[in-house]
Amino acid sequence: MSRRDVFVSYSRPDADPTVELVSHLETHGIECWYAGRDVPAGADWPGEIVNAIAVARVMVLVFSTSANNSAQVRREVMLAMDKGVRVVPFRIADVVPSASLEYFLSGQQWIDAYPPPLAPHCARLCAQLDAILASGARPEQRPEPPAPAVDPRSVRVAPHLWLESANIRRLEGELAQYIGPIAKWKVDRAAADAANVDALLLRLGSEIESETERRKFISGCRQWLHPGG
Repeated sequence: MSRRDVFVSYSRPDADPTVELVSHLETHGIECWYAGRDVPAGADWPGEIVNAIAVARVMVLVFSTSANNSAQVRREVMLAMDKGVRVVPFRIADVVPSASLEYFLSGQQWIDAYPPPLAPHCARLCAQLDAILASGARPEQRPEPPAPAVDPRSVRVAPHLWLESANIRRLEGELAQYIGPIAKWKVDRAAADAANVDALLLRLGSEIESETERRKFISGCRQWLHPGG
């Protein structure tokens, strides 16, 4: 079994239970990939995470209050769902998922891993992962419909919003400075249903954890981004 088969998503405050969980899984023979150990020194951290999720067959989400409030965890879950990767939430505290996470995790089979000790809960997770990994390939992604021919100078990204292609690419670059390569996916999804430029920027800004950086991103983009290009 490849270490790349199981991606473990977690919030940094949960590093200790995550290390314990991975130890249980790998003792059982289920190798895992998680950023705290498997991103090489000096590597592009966001890029390594995106690449690891892209080739994973299943994501184990170490779910807690910290994970529930983490924009980074939310991005990883969204990317996993977009790539057709099965997500198994491993809930180490009695926490109700936020609305944004509930949208993606509804219908998933949760494992409640509390109260301690963690070991018996890990045994149940091992059994579930064994079944998933034995089932073969991960779920197929739904094919994207073919894109219609468009004026290369501008793209209608929502019913009332037109943006030049160059502005879309620039938005991706600006957002990538804060959240990494996943910015392209975020801009594509947000632009598809934003009613206007302000709504688009507010939605993209919500992906940035720092309030100061969020305001900087929104105000900076407003200076050059206008409806209709």
